[in-house]
Amino acid sequence: MNTPEPTPDLAAQLTEVLLRDHDVPAVLGAIAELAAAQLSGDRVVLCGIILKRAKRNTVVATSSAEAQVMDEHQAGFDEGPCLEAQKTEALISVPDVRHENRWPKYMLEVRDHGLRSILAVPLKIGTTATAAMNFYARDTGSFDETDIAIAQRYTEVASQMVAIALRIAQHAEDAEDRRRAMESRTAINLAVGIIMGQNRCSQEQAVGILKAASNHRNVKLRELAEQITNKVGQATPSTSFEP
Repeated sequence: MNTPEPTPDLAAQLTEVLLRDHDVPAVLGAIAELAAAQLSGDRVVLCGIILKRAKRNTVVATSSAEAQVMDEHQAGFDEGPCLEAQKTEALISVPDVRHENRWPKYMLEVRDHGLRSILAVPLKIGTTATAAMNFYARDTGSFDETDIAIAQRYTEVASQMVAIALRIAQHAEDAEDRRRAMESRTAINLAVGIIMGQNRCSQEQAVGILKAASNHRNVKLRELAEQITNKVGQATPSTSFEP
């Protein structure tokens, strides 16, 4: 078997991925494709990455459609070597899935797809997220010590890139959350003003009326505020961030 050596400009390749796209799923997809290329020689190696972030959806990124199916099954069953590697932060090697008794539902899917070897390597990204990379091959005992060393070296560098991509994404998400909060406050303030004028009441009383109506109708406060402003002929409130 011809197993390739790690590409000398691996860090440069991964940096280029990060510079090209800050979207986390796109970054992970590109990393998975490069990882599959790193481990493929005269055999085909599939690669998938499963990323779990606190209070966010699980992200599955892969090198191919087949790898996508396998990792989606793993995430759906909530069992498998990749998820185990995430939890334990330990490398897991399955040389022959036909004799693997752990993760029975997932192993059945792997066997049915004609895959025989799995290598799962955790990504150490040092955030509230956890991630691991799955490598699949059709031959038993496909991942030897050299393959494992290459996979570990790759994930060391890839972990840094994923951590940076997550930090960039977190900053963007925080900014979006602040923007939405400000727009929500704008709508509520306008609605409170309208209620004060219609009911000739204080601001505190108007806020109480708005909250009571929100609870009674089981409608979010911002949505109800927008409905009130729209009824008096105003457009949906928005907040300008221009100086």
